[in-house]
Amino acid sequence: MSETTTKPNIQDQTSTQNPSAEQKIELEKELLGWKAASRPFKRRDKQFWTTIIAIAAIFGLILFLVEGVMPVILIISLIFLFYVLSTVEPENIQYSITNKGVKIVGQRTDWEVLTKFWFTRRHDSEILVFEMSVLPGRLELVILPKDKEKIKTLLTTYLKEEESPPSNIDRAANYFSRFLPQG
Repeated sequence: MSETTTKPNIQDQTSTQNPSAEQKIELEKELLGWKAASRPFKRRDKQFWTTIIAIAAIFGLILFLVEGVMPVILIISLIFLFYVLSTVEPENIQYSITNKGVKIVGQRTDWEVLTKFWFTRRHDSEILVFEMSVLPGRLELVILPKDKEKIKTLLTTYLKEEESPPSNIDRAANYFSRFLPQG
């Protein structure tokens, strides 16, 4: 009386329970790639920094009298950050558009997260802007002007091209930038 047990074939169970297991998984394929600066960049001259420091000093003095030392420390740290970003040139990094999303230095943002795109200019750089459905809300890539039409053609198959209206922060930044020297 020997009992023989037969083990069910694992492959047979997989194919009957999950019909999608037989379908091929689409591999990620790069459609277009380019190297460009990691952020828009513009060197500022001495007049610009003199104006910024004068405005910050007056504003800092007013805040010091009203609130104390903490807002002044915040202003100083923001000026320092802006100074560093304006004097240290950005490195060139690899951007690519694939059939699954947009990659920046190997980190992919999937098409499901991106809602629309548009092009703009900042500091003599062409910028490709994506609106995202998750934080931080926008993704900005520096592009080469010669690739603009190729990128536009590729992206219109995945997203709609539509510029978002400027936010309150954008409007405030544009308003205050009119009072600063262009250097």
